[in-house]
Amino acid sequence: MSTMPALPFSKIRTAAGLAFLSGEMPFAADGNIPEGITAQTHLTLERIAATLATEGLSLADVVSVNVFLTHKEDFAAFNAAYASHFADPLPVRATVCTELVAPARIEIAVVATLRG
Repeated sequence: MSTMPALPFSKIRTAAGLAFLSGEMPFAADGNIPEGITAQTHLTLERIAATLATEGLSLADVVSVNVFLTHKEDFAAFNAAYASHFADPLPVRATVCTELVAPARIEIAVVATLRG
């Protein structure tokens, strides 16, 4: 079982009409990480959606996304899975290849607008 230690940061903070989410990784409820970038992308975005819901928000409210991938060859499969979670107007996005906590192949951080 892979689990992250408790770290000193907030999962979500709101300020100036925006919601800022810390980077989310593809940890299932049991602490495991699914195999493959497609499953990891879907799970990470589902976790982000659940965090947004705590503030009455959804992925439709996301305006900016930062993605960190460990393998550049995962880009096409990641992009296909990612695209299934967003509609127009699409958020702006940056994607970077970097090292992450193994065996995670992805981390995603977002900024969303607050409703109301």
